[in-house]
Amino acid sequence: MDLQVKPPLYRLLVIVAALLSFAGIPVSPAADEKAPAAAPEAPAFSSKNTFRNICGFCHEDYGRKAGKGPQLMNSERSDQYLFDRIKNGKAGRMAAFGGAFTDDQIREIVKFIRSLRPDQEP
Repeated sequence: MDLQVKPPLYRLLVIVAALLSFAGIPVSPAADEKAPAAAPEAPAFSSKNTFRNICGFCHEDYGRKAGKGPQLMNSERSDQYLFDRIKNGKAGRMAAFGGAFTDDQIREIVKFIRSLRPDQEP
């Protein structure tokens, strides 16, 4: 009987295959198995829905009225100011959303704020 020592990687692969098999996970897919279905795509980003669901808690009526936060419609602040405030927040006043939204999404929110009109539903 030849007791040849196998390379460490080979041993590791054998151990992993044994553990997977023991757990009931097939090591290699059967020929007749179909590929798993692709995950459904996430819905497209909607600045209106995002504003309503997240920002609307503090900025009432889609930002057209002051609430816990200021009215945003007709704000005299620059687009860059609004972008920075959404992205970085303000300690003790507003959460930072830079980790939740991409820069492009934040720009879309700023565009939404700029489009607000008192006599039109957003």
